[in-house]
Amino acid sequence: MRNRRTVWVGAVVAALVAATSACGGDSDEGQGVTPAGESSSLAPDLATGGYGAGAGADQAGAPSRSGPAGTLVLREDAKLGEIVTDSAGWTLYRFENDTAKPPSSNCDGDCAKAWPPVPADDAAAAGGMDPELLGKVKRSDGTSQLTLGGWPVYRYAQDTTPGDTKGQGVGGNWNVLAADGGKASVQDSGGSSDDTPGAGEADDDDAGSAPAGGGPAGGDEQTQLSAVKDPALGTIVADAQGRTLYRFDKDTAWPMKSNCEGECLKTWKPAKPVDKAALKGIDPKMISTLKRSDGSRQLAIDCWPVYWFTGDKKAGDTTGHGAGGVWWAVTPDGKKANGGAPADS
Repeated sequence: MRNRRTVWVGAVVAALVAATSACGGDSDEGQGVTPAGESSSLAPDLATGGYGAGAGADQAGAPSRSGPAGTLVLREDAKLGEIVTDSAGWTLYRFENDTAKPPSSNCDGDCAKAWPPVPADDAAAAGGMDPELLGKVKRSDGTSQLTLGGWPVYRYAQDTTPGDTKGQGVGGNWNVLAADGGKASVQDSGGSSDDTPGAGEADDDDAGSAPAGGGPAGGDEQTQLSAVKDPALGTIVADAQGRTLYRFDKDTAWPMKSNCEGECLKTWKPAKPVDKAALKGIDPKMISTLKRSDGSRQLAIDCWPVYWFTGDKKAGDTTGHGAGGVWWAVTPDGKKANGGAPADS
């Protein structure tokens, strides 16, 4: 009887240790927590890698999406204007979590299965494209990846037909490439856009919804995440643009997982990871990131994925608090602001 009790107590202690050390520490990967989109021993998705049928593999009879690009092609797309494809017609993409100066790829593992890197071998510029914009970057596995304007170049495994642009805007982090390495967009003359915004600048997908009025109150240009005082909700978290960040009751912190997909993402945008050295009033140990189902990274506070709300029209707005009874402004320690009660209660 005593042995059984000892075993039971030991199991409880082990479970508590695992729960309390899950992802609230320094690890950007959630300290062993299986993020959204990654398979685990408890819920394996060996056939698809968590990215949908066919992710990372060419379909039978389809032109290859894994070989060299050959001579690039500039094609006019009805929605995006002039875009770049490889010689077989597959649309080429850039990832906003990569960097162009210096070139660096941050898409590995399952991400690279869903977004196959384009090899640097035998690539040539299209007519009308500056050949000097083509380059290469060494990946973590030692292979060379094609770059355009410094940006690592990818195909999308879910594009099923040459000319498809299904990867455009996925997760707010993937964009079709324009001829100069910018983001293809019909709203920009020449079909290109500026490079990835830095801290304090609005993202391209903020157009029409970025709060006016600058960054967080009392912040500075170097601060990417701040604890700010709201008169109704108390201390909450704002990003570099002054946008209030929210958590979603349908997400989970253990395991760390976002359940905001599809239509949800049109209204609630995943917050991008931040530099832990660029925090104000927030314990760096509260900050982590998770991998979303599309391979992109999302900011988490005390294991909770966080978002900004397109309905907030100016810096400091908290109109998303209490939305649907499941969305709440988040505190610096990952809790629901105002105890999870509406501001007017």
